[in-house]
Amino acid sequence: MTAIPWTRKHIISLEDFTVDEYNAVLTTASSFKDVLQSRTKKVPALQGQVVANMFFEPSTRTRSSFELAAKRLSADILNFAPSSSSLTKGETILDTAKTYLAMGANIMVIRHSQSGVPLNIALEMDKLKSGVSIFNAGDGLHQHPSQGLLDLFTICSLLDEKNPHISLLKGKKIAIVGDILHSRVARSNINSLLAGGAELHLAAPPTLLPSLFAETINNTYRERLFLHWQLPPALEKADFVMTLRLQKERMTDYLLPSLREYHQLFGINYERLQYCQPNVKVLHPGPVNRGVEISSDLMDDPQFSLISDQVTNGVAVRMALLYLIGNSK
Repeated sequence: MTAIPWTRKHIISLEDFTVDEYNAVLTTASSFKDVLQSRTKKVPALQGQVVANMFFEPSTRTRSSFELAAKRLSADILNFAPSSSSLTKGETILDTAKTYLAMGANIMVIRHSQSGVPLNIALEMDKLKSGVSIFNAGDGLHQHPSQGLLDLFTICSLLDEKNPHISLLKGKKIAIVGDILHSRVARSNINSLLAGGAELHLAAPPTLLPSLFAETINNTYRERLFLHWQLPPALEKADFVMTLRLQKERMTDYLLPSLREYHQLFGINYERLQYCQPNVKVLHPGPVNRGVEISSDLMDDPQFSLISDQVTNGVAVRMALLYLIGNSK
């Protein structure tokens, strides 16, 4: 694989990602997607390195995707399970990280329900001059960088399969619909999609999209970010629609009358897609509440749905990210 300049040691957030870094990820992921479609499906890019998957909250897609990505790169893997770890005996998260450091971990992939945990571990690893790279696999209501990047790759690959690059988003209208208030996926996607030149429209009930939400986004392109509390204006002539899961486990208040009413007002179905461009595509980061955020038949329709592509692309993108930070040392 051609060497691509990359100096970032940790991947915590997309807030400060540059256009060159986005394109480096897209180009590298495209190469690894070709590898995954080949007969061998494996390269020795991280042979001898240790990737520790430290997931402090439940995950299926992200954890499995990172594990498979590391295996495809020939890395050794340490998997962490909170229920069977020394956390149950009072060990701190930082001490757990130091334990994996002592075992020789080179990259730690960290998912936690509290915002800031991956950053704090990265700061501690830097303080120790360990050389370990930290990858944020989702922290609280903060960021989910790899999901934002795989969504970006899915869209850009559709626009140009052979040469996906972020400038392909320029002039595209993209709608994000759903539980935006509690979504770290939305925050990462806002950063990446606006950086590419897209016009971004957010739609949700006022309880899930406060009027001051845009001011919480640290982004220099906020003039292309629009908020809607009704669905039709957000979908009008949209090129892509991303619908988000209602994160009931993170809702501390009673924010919705009922799931049925939510689907009637904000659920994505064939009828609602008539507001969009004829060739509109639909995305969802998963897991999906069928019949709530999106109708079941639309979710399974390959003419419109990119959901299975997102899952497939997730392995290639996470291979790219592990490769880039693993070879930046």
